[in-house]
Amino acid sequence: MMARDGAQSLERLFMTLIVLMVAGALGFAVWSLRPVPSYVSEEVKEGSPFDVTFKVENKDAWFALANLKIGCVLDHVRASGLPPTLLEATDVKFPQGAARGLEPGQSATFTCPFRSLIGHPINEDPGIAQRSEIYFQAKYDVPLIDFLRLTDNSVRFFLNTHLLPPRWTSRSQK
Repeated sequence: MMARDGAQSLERLFMTLIVLMVAGALGFAVWSLRPVPSYVSEEVKEGSPFDVTFKVENKDAWFALANLKIGCVLDHVRASGLPPTLLEATDVKFPQGAARGLEPGQSATFTCPFRSLIGHPINEDPGIAQRSEIYFQAKYDVPLIDFLRLTDNSVRFFLNTHLLPPRWTSRSQK
């Protein structure tokens, strides 16, 4: 009798573990299917490297980035003492007919108002952009569930002067 009860307890424990593993795998699969924006910098042609236009793209094949709001973060400027600061992207240009969102395969352009953030003594330093790291923060609706919002932080970008013309690239694109 005790052996049977013990075997039933082990069976229930085993079934519970299987159900939890299946639920975890399904949750991971759904999370992996979420759309994630990708970012690219246009080249620095003239003026400040902080005045560059960036491009955000929805590379997901199935889901849109609905109600997309882009923020720019000046993560840090070495030897300046500036704290990380989030600024709302300006001059956001969505594709024709898109209302604050990107369908699969679409892209939009935006600029980051970093120059307005940097104070006068630092602004005179021509190497400030080379000592800076930036990243982008996207907020958008969860696909198929409009009342929940996702926040996605991009990888860090730095001004890559080894490329001609220079542009902001992620650490993985050295």
